[in-house]
Amino acid sequence: MNRKTYYGNYGGQYVAESLMNVLGELDTAFEEAIRDPSFLREFHYYLEQYVGRETPLYYAARLSRAYGMKIYLKREDLNHTGAHKINNVIGQILLAKRMGKKKVIAETGAGQHGVATATGAALADMECTVYMGEEDMRRQELNVLRMRMLGARVVSVRSGSNTLKDATNEAIRSWSETAGDTFYVIGSAVGPYPYPKIVKEFQSVISREAKKQILAAEGRLPDVVAACVGGGSNSIGMFADFIGEAGVKLIGVEAAGRGIETGEHASAMAAGRPGVLHGMRSYLLQDEAGNIQLAHSISAGLDYPGVGPEHAFLKDTGRAEYTAVTDADAMEALSVLCRLEGIIPAIESAHAVAYARVYAKELAERIGPGKAAEQIMIICLSGRGDKDVAAIADYRDGKGYLN
Repeated sequence: MNRKTYYGNYGGQYVAESLMNVLGELDTAFEEAIRDPSFLREFHYYLEQYVGRETPLYYAARLSRAYGMKIYLKREDLNHTGAHKINNVIGQILLAKRMGKKKVIAETGAGQHGVATATGAALADMECTVYMGEEDMRRQELNVLRMRMLGARVVSVRSGSNTLKDATNEAIRSWSETAGDTFYVIGSAVGPYPYPKIVKEFQSVISREAKKQILAAEGRLPDVVAACVGGGSNSIGMFADFIGEAGVKLIGVEAAGRGIETGEHASAMAAGRPGVLHGMRSYLLQDEAGNIQLAHSISAGLDYPGVGPEHAFLKDTGRAEYTAVTDADAMEALSVLCRLEGIIPAIESAHAVAYARVYAKELAERIGPGKAAEQIMIICLSGRGDKDVAAIADYRDGKGYLN
């Protein structure tokens, strides 16, 4: 076992032999790139001048008063393309060019990673194919149109649950056949090593900025940092610079769907167990025979039966805590943020906002409302809700994906 590729007992490279050399070349190219000042200059140039970084750390005063603690929102929704995904995509697209690749492929659930990849491919003049589950294409029709406008070919995947897991299956299959000239832009902190490491590195800009910003605003680090968790890219980026800060609590919020007890959820940490999927060993939703179970979430971006291997490691070591929020509670939090702050978040992000209310209430009961009101929480607002307006309308009308 190559321990370099693991986070404790998680991670690894569970892929066909034909891809092992490809992963080795990728790891070498990545390590060289992030030590190359010219690569880093180009990466940060695009983050600043194209993506629009740094993103604000916004003190949500009305939400803070309503929930009973100081809440800051790291506004990844204000990035170009509307989510955190573009941070990682710019890095991987530049890496693909450095490696001489001519084409890129990607998988997508909510469509934000697909849009970001199509955007990066257009910028770099590269051919782009995005695999997306048929059900997710229906839920995220706006993002499908955006990808096609940007020149990407969107391939509908009709297998399994017709969602992110199945799109990832198809993307990996395609990559195994075309790796010679094609770069696989993985969007979440999942997959075979070194992808979890690559995604964390390019997304860690979120926490680097947030740490600097909260010190400027409050003169101290936050008490807690929270983010939604599907595969785990925005959360690992939000956690990265705080992992070494023992006094900062890290909380990942998964999708409880219709409720953990119903079996219709996407909470691999709460109800899963270790197994192998998509080239990695991590917590997965699976039956007694080890077959992967269908995940459910109203949020397409969290509708995944597993989680990134570093998150599994952080859970087992106790460095991060993981909880889950139902569809109904996430949608209520989305409405609250709209009404109180004039911000329409992605449904994914609303899961973390929903848990902030639960956490603040429990905190007030434990230490008293006065002390709780001085506690600081940073929430990663991973994306904006434009893509979700049809799902929100269906939910409010009592129809659509919740039926």
